[in-house]
Amino acid sequence: MATVVHLSRHDPTLELARFVEFYWLVRWDLRGRPAHEQKVLAHPNVHMVFEHPRALVYGVDRSLFVRRLEGAGHVLGVKFRPGGFRPFISGPVAELADRVVPAAEMFGPDADRINQAVLHDSDDPALTSHVESFLLARLPEPDPVAEEVAAMVERVTAQSGLRRVDQLAEEFGVTVRRLQRLFREYVGASPKWVLRRARLHEAAQRADQGTDIDWAALAAGLGYADQAHFTRDFTAAVGISPARYAAKGL
Repeated sequence: MATVVHLSRHDPTLELARFVEFYWLVRWDLRGRPAHEQKVLAHPNVHMVFEHPRALVYGVDRSLFVRRLEGAGHVLGVKFRPGGFRPFISGPVAELADRVVPAAEMFGPDADRINQAVLHDSDDPALTSHVESFLLARLPEPDPVAEEVAAMVERVTAQSGLRRVDQLAEEFGVTVRRLQRLFREYVGASPKWVLRRARLHEAAQRADQGTDIDWAALAAGLGYADQAHFTRDFTAAVGISPARYAAKGL
């Protein structure tokens, strides 16, 4: 499938780097081939996606994101840093959780105008330039709280020893209640969910290695009380058991 579905990533300009992690561009040509179903175990990020027929904002997806590709086309997405979308809007990011909202409802009709430009262009630099111009015209003031929250999420991702919300709160010198409020306001998912999702990503990465895995040892290493609990969490998030995931090479 790599020959017909291609993913590339592009860095934002310096002015947008505090808000945007990267741009992603998916191109596909499945003409004469069966449709392809892409499954993604989402991270705690908001995405703005320029696609047919209109631009959409995807809140944090707390389940398994599934996208069906058929025919030929391309999609350009903006992956905001955790907390990085909040300065662009007027309300808590939690209100977008598990939702897809037309970008024009949040940013006005220019969102659909830029969407048409993206759909009708084909050059990577031109595509990202359209979106960069759109975001730079709406560039918010730096938000130190957004930076703080981004650092919290990055710590969860980088430090696999973090298992509990109170550990994270203690590390950043805030109360658990404040941590929960910050994540609701800026991330769109609870600290507990972010911690658990980070560990499930670790498990999926191990499964992707295609080697024999001691699932009981992996569950213990990820902080689960037993393998059964880990298997339930993984299956609920991914849709299949860890062993089946590893066997299928998803």
